[in-house]
Amino acid sequence: DEVNAKGGVLGRPLELVVEDDQTTNPGAVLAFSRLANRGDCVGFIGSIRSTQMQAMAPDIARTARPVMFGGTDPTLTHSGNPWLFRCRPNDLYSARVIADFGVNELKKRKWAVVYSTDAFGSNGMKALVASLAGLGVTPVLTQGYANQQPDFTPVVLAVRGAGAEIMGSYFTFEPDQAVFARQVRQLGLNIPWVGSPSIASPVTLHLAGSALFGTYGVADFNEDASPTAKAFAEAYRRAYGGASPDNGWTYDGMHILARAINDAGTTDPGKVRAAILAIRGYAGAEGAYNFDANGDGLHGYNVVRNDKGRMTFIRHIEFPATG
Repeated sequence: DEVNAKGGVLGRPLELVVEDDQTTNPGAVLAFSRLANRGDCVGFIGSIRSTQMQAMAPDIARTARPVMFGGTDPTLTHSGNPWLFRCRPNDLYSARVIADFGVNELKKRKWAVVYSTDAFGSNGMKALVASLAGLGVTPVLTQGYANQQPDFTPVVLAVRGAGAEIMGSYFTFEPDQAVFARQVRQLGLNIPWVGSPSIASPVTLHLAGSALFGTYGVADFNEDASPTAKAFAEAYRRAYGGASPDNGWTYDGMHILARAINDAGTTDPGKVRAAILAIRGYAGAEGAYNFDANGDGLHGYNVVRNDKGRMTFIRHIEFPATG
């Protein structure tokens, strides 16, 4: 609506066509295929799930049109696919922020890292271990778990037994994180916990309740992080009956794609791609976009704290764009 209120794209209204990905890899591949086969889609908004983006990546490369996406697995923009443009900071940055905050702000050096053994969690764990190493810290424990694991007691006991004084985590699915959080409290593990973005998601907060009170997380979106984020959140609440947004990347992705097409003066995929990569200092709801050669637009995270269910903004940690 905002794009069209300002004249649309190349003087024409911007139209959104939606396909349901069913929150599965096969569903995502089918949804993208249906959209790509229409022939009239000049760009795409992809998935927030890294595994779904990995599944779609071969078709995206063959389609050769820009895809704005939210999955945070770093390898997605380092695999040679020139059509992927990330509108959230990747997990190399989340790992650096988790490590920086835990070591330099909380002053903790005995770390346990808990992670899903899928691609997202494993890559996040490796990035966090590397970031800690850069600060002179070697974790006392790196502990993986299987998605949809019914009981996390062995994981919690391993963290406690290792003598860790702080815990970092990469959980893929919110229900797993909620079960783990409850068992952390039940088994009396009382150490600071700094988690990847899922620890601050509304679904996790609802499922875990008070078990996550007092924990920290990295969040790509927080409405108190910038005037643009605040304005977006207020507009969202007006449009959707008072509900607050938990992210702004799809909003930013649509605006960036529209801007790039207008800047290029054409829908030619190659010229639109070049226009996206040329964007510098674009103030989005998620942050200031400066696309690097890999297609990553954001290069930092917000640190937030769970204050009785409300995610309170602490500070933003930004790194120079690379690539």
